[in-house]
Amino acid sequence: MHHVLCGLADNTALPAEFVDRLIAVADEDVAAHLARRPDLSHAQAVALAARSEENAVQLAHLGRLTAADVDPATQPDAALALLDEGAGDPEWARLLVADPNVERREKLAACPGLPPDVVDTLGADPDVRVVAELALWAAPDRAAGLARHPHAEVRRALAANEATPPAVLAMLITGEGLPPAQRCLVCDREKTPFVHDRNCPRLDCDLLPGASCDGSHESTLHDLRQAALRNPATPTAAVVGFADHPSALLRWALAARTDLPSQVYARLAADPTPGVRADLAENPAVDDTLIRALAGDRDSEVRRALAHHPHVPLDVLADLTRTTRTGPTLLPRIATASPTEVEELARSPHPALRMLVAQRRDLPPGIRDALAADPDAKVVKSVAAHPGLSDAQLRAMVDRHGVRVAARVAANPDASPALLEDLARHDPPVRKALRAVARHPDATSSALRDCLPDEQARPLAAGHPALPPHLIEELLTDTDWQVVEAAAANPSLPRAVTTGLLSLP
Repeated sequence: MHHVLCGLADNTALPAEFVDRLIAVADEDVAAHLARRPDLSHAQAVALAARSEENAVQLAHLGRLTAADVDPATQPDAALALLDEGAGDPEWARLLVADPNVERREKLAACPGLPPDVVDTLGADPDVRVVAELALWAAPDRAAGLARHPHAEVRRALAANEATPPAVLAMLITGEGLPPAQRCLVCDREKTPFVHDRNCPRLDCDLLPGASCDGSHESTLHDLRQAALRNPATPTAAVVGFADHPSALLRWALAARTDLPSQVYARLAADPTPGVRADLAENPAVDDTLIRALAGDRDSEVRRALAHHPHVPLDVLADLTRTTRTGPTLLPRIATASPTEVEELARSPHPALRMLVAQRRDLPPGIRDALAADPDAKVVKSVAAHPGLSDAQLRAMVDRHGVRVAARVAANPDASPALLEDLARHDPPVRKALRAVARHPDATSSALRDCLPDEQARPLAAGHPALPPHLIEELLTDTDWQVVEAAAANPSLPRAVTTGLLSLP
């Protein structure tokens, strides 16, 4: 019954009085489904929130409650959720900042628009987790003070905050102008020097694997620098020196930045770590010269990343497709290709290029039709879901290429009900095609019946409104809970069945 009620809570055809009945009996799981109903009234949201604070928190985050609906004294977590969404009463913060529960104070520190006196109190909190959370979200005018905090964890959090002023980020990353940090999470708990075992057997230990401190808080400082390098607000002058740093993780963080001098990008292109070169290959700031150099990289992941560069020249992309599998995805450079380039790509002698352009869903009819008749199955598979293809064209694709294109044909929005029935009965069965048929809005009851034996298509078919009501009712007792929930959520579930499930008069 639990999964039936969860499904009913998602049923878009459920009348308001049935929703009220569900609210009256909802446990936490059912309530979570109810909270997401687009037709949930404000009165229903308030009634649902009254059943538990967990419900109230979810509803607050979803924007279904107002400040007038929540009492911060008895519902502090819901009040925090509203404050986090910018919909709470700022006065609540003065009550919550004194909460003995450190996790609540930590959540409060992440909320926007807090009164200045509350921010001051949080900045002096005895638990470093609260101050670090405040630093992560602090406004620029608070950054300089937090940068001088004696705990390295607070400084690390501030380095990740994109609102931290560039001058403060530069101080954090170099240490210049700041007193040395006095503590870190490692030396708070362990006698130094200490290196945390990467296979630590202690169940109550939450130190990161490899965390270390010899008195200089080195692992936290490393994490601080990594956060600052990834922070786009950190000044270029403060980061360029890390291109030759012995830490691959710091060089890796640098590779995605778009504000570096060309000579720094050139050094990173020769980095021994493939991940550094791969991130660099996707970086839109890399120029044509470096793109062409990276195209010859020995690592396939680097070449694959380069294929996703938004400005990769088409001749380079053509060469990449000969040595690198990019998969059937719409690459950024293909998505922005001009009409002339699209026509050239569609006529390319290389099937991989034709496959890539076939992923576009805005192709002119002539190019679309030519690709639909392509002799290469990869090309046809890519274009098969394109809207505007006729039933005859879709059938011809399946006749020529069979199981290799059946699933994508079934996903075509213009696939006819008769074609979907034929695909559902394809011999041999194509499991991906069955799932596509079960999702298709034009699938017939006959096609859906043929999808039911497949364990992955069955939940999809169970929720399809074209499934006959008697089959929907039968699936309410299925052994697969996903099928049960989908059937209960089916808008074609007979009202009489719903009434019985909810024991309504």
